[in-house]
Amino acid sequence: MTAIDLTTLIGRAERVLAQLEAWLPPAPPEIDWSAYAFRWRKRGARGWLDAVAHVSTINLDDLQHIERQKAIIDRNTQHFLHKKPANNVLMTGARGTGKSSLVKAMLATYGGQGLRLIEVDKADMGDLGDIVDLVSVRPERFIIFCDDLSFEEGEAGYKALKSVLDGSISASGDNVLIYATSNRRHLMPEYMSENLGAKHQSDGEIHPGETVEEKISLSERFGLWLSFYPFKQDDYLDIVYYWLKEHGCSTADIESSRTEALQWALERGSRSGRVARQFARDWAARHV
Repeated sequence: MTAIDLTTLIGRAERVLAQLEAWLPPAPPEIDWSAYAFRWRKRGARGWLDAVAHVSTINLDDLQHIERQKAIIDRNTQHFLHKKPANNVLMTGARGTGKSSLVKAMLATYGGQGLRLIEVDKADMGDLGDIVDLVSVRPERFIIFCDDLSFEEGEAGYKALKSVLDGSISASGDNVLIYATSNRRHLMPEYMSENLGAKHQSDGEIHPGETVEEKISLSERFGLWLSFYPFKQDDYLDIVYYWLKEHGCSTADIESSRTEALQWALERGSRSGRVARQFARDWAARHV
């Protein structure tokens, strides 16, 4: 082969490689382990931990009228940080009552002590095993956060989560826990027809059917269940007044906000902490 033929062949090969590179996804970026929070990102079949540049923070003192839930999850998180046995946590109940905010508050409180947060979408639940393996050699303590989690029949992520929860993830010495929030107690829809499979024993006991048992088996793998309830009117107003004070409203403005705050909640159909904070933002913008 002449030098000219070799040069032509190399040129063609380089053009082919350039075309292939245009079709192939780029390699995932290096992980910035100095970050406090991450999102699990996917590009094709590749996944990586993407550092969150601006973390949405909220403090424990900002969360009102969920004192019992705060105390339980704070205690569990401290145990986890101190490498004591700790439980995976499932938080269920009324929307806007502080479930996801409580997880963010844990990061704000203990990020300086080595706690890290990894947010994983429901669609990526099948990658949980890869995420656990990726961080297993790190010295930090990682909470995998799954917000507004629920599954439909046959979703692949259901079995992946079940497998991870049933493994060694929460054993003493591991550096990963799962904190999940959901509006469904058992993470899956429950139908009246499924109750028809219940069995009545001779001693009067009722045993759920196989379909119900399968759905309950996932939520039972979480060691801690925390329930959140709609706020009473006075509790809702307390939260409104707290945020108005945080936004710099005067005492007179805070006292005069009561009627509008109640109307705001009535229009939204909810007396939640989220609705209270949204009203406080609007009121403060108009009066400060």
